[in-house]
Amino acid sequence: VQLQASGGGLVQAGGSLRLSCAASGRTFSSYAMGWFRQAPGKEREFVAAIDWSGGSTYYADSVKGRFTISRDNAKNTVYLQMNSLKPEDTAVYYCAADTYGVEPTGWANEYDYWGQGTQVTVSS
Repeated sequence: VQLQASGGGLVQAGGSLRLSCAASGRTFSSYAMGWFRQAPGKEREFVAAIDWSGGSTYYADSVKGRFTISRDNAKNTVYLQMNSLKPEDTAVYYCAADTYGVEPTGWANEYDYWGQGTQVTVSS
């Protein structure tokens, strides 16, 4: 599985961005997907996850109500819509595939493929 994340950029606090992650190499609709992020000097942290069908999602408390994860299995793409962005959301965002799982999980070690990351910077 190859994952290509895109859509990062610089945005002011309160603004929005939509990240995309295009997958290839295996039947996309057969596995769960997730987004993680890592800020400078901090550990990687879970952001959001979605099951194989898009019917079940799971969010970190820090983004609940502001971020929305979705997927389009016809386009082999998962999205992360980020609204009401805060400076503390600044990080490199990574998409990941859990090819052995169908339900969303926040455990990073459950994910076996990772994208290259896309930088999100939120200015105050």
